[in-house]
Amino acid sequence: MDKVALVTGCSSGIGFETALALARDGYHTFASMRDTKKGTKIQEIAKKEQLPIKIIELDVDKTESIDSAINQIMVEKNRIDVLVNNAGYGLFGCLEDLTLNELREQFETNFFAVVNLIQKIAPIMRNQKSGSIVNISSVAGKIGFPGSPAYISSKFAIEGLSECLRYELSPFGINTIIIEPGVIKTNFFSSRKMPKNAKPDSPYSDITQKVVAGISMMAEMGTAPNEVADVIIKALKEKNPLPRYPVGNDALMFLEAKKMKTDIEFENYLKKELF
Repeated sequence: MDKVALVTGCSSGIGFETALALARDGYHTFASMRDTKKGTKIQEIAKKEQLPIKIIELDVDKTESIDSAINQIMVEKNRIDVLVNNAGYGLFGCLEDLTLNELREQFETNFFAVVNLIQKIAPIMRNQKSGSIVNISSVAGKIGFPGSPAYISSKFAIEGLSECLRYELSPFGINTIIIEPGVIKTNFFSSRKMPKNAKPDSPYSDITQKVVAGISMMAEMGTAPNEVADVIIKALKEKNPLPRYPVGNDALMFLEAKKMKTDIEFENYLKKELF
């Protein structure tokens, strides 16, 4: 019986590499994306390597799209062994410069879409008595810093949700795994969203510009997305996966510093790093 995986946000970056890695590891992989026209490259690789990848349409912000994708998978394969919740985006801008609607949209994609998918796929995995849910969080799910409170809060929420699910789902044979990448070399920052109505003379414009410039610079030398995919495959092979897997030297550095320092010491450390 085929092992079946569903990965969201596969048009580029982490989702793209994870879909390929899963297929190379023997999973019949449904590589989902909002715009299937962006699936040409992954289809070419799959054809060349004869990989079991199928491109499907899935807009995580639309329940009907989620339902349609899951129904298609169940009709074709009648099971889902792995769900990788990867789709998301980064909204940058300090809190006062953001509207409530912008904050809600960030959470809709980065958090509530994940909840929606899990609520629909967990029953399938329970019936199978097995499965793995992989939630792509971020080092920003453990560390707050200025300039992107919307994105960071959404990832903190993913961390809390995932910890709860480890207790709730493990009795049914379902693993919940958190992946915490640092800055990854993808188009994440080039496709970031900014506040639509932030005023040029905002008292926070200087902070936001410095943070965005700093992280964009780090992204140029960031961890390759295939390294994240490799960690996901490694975690899935574990009989008892760890709760979370940081990825990237920068993620490890920040998390180690947070663990070793007091809150005030860590704040001062981050200020030096970011400004």
